[in-house]
Amino acid sequence: MPVLPAIARAAPRVVSLLACAVPLAACAPTALAPGAAANVRITHNEPGKDCAFLGDVTGSQGNFLAGAITSNADLETGARNDLKNRAAALGGNVVYLLTQRAGQTGGKDHQEQTNVTLSGNVYRCG
Repeated sequence: MPVLPAIARAAPRVVSLLACAVPLAACAPTALAPGAAANVRITHNEPGKDCAFLGDVTGSQGNFLAGAITSNADLETGARNDLKNRAAALGGNVVYLLTQRAGQTGGKDHQEQTNVTLSGNVYRCG
């Protein structure tokens, strides 16, 4: 069984590689789903009467662990992509943004942004 010792020797390297890769993957923004999500528009203006209301959505990115090592731009992009993905899943193409919050974590001497949450109403227009 010469294969078994080779696997045993490689195991620590694989574990080390995974230990480094997993936290870095957690820092990446949520990806925009292929298809309809790319056509979702986020606006601060309520859509007109020619649009049908489909529901509410909330998109977010980050938490107290990964958010501390994720850039603010990636937190914002991830939350926006999550919002668009959820709106597209409802069949919408416009999100009327209602709230935009940035969460912060830390002690009395140090605060850092660790998450972003966006909420809005989904519409199907045109």
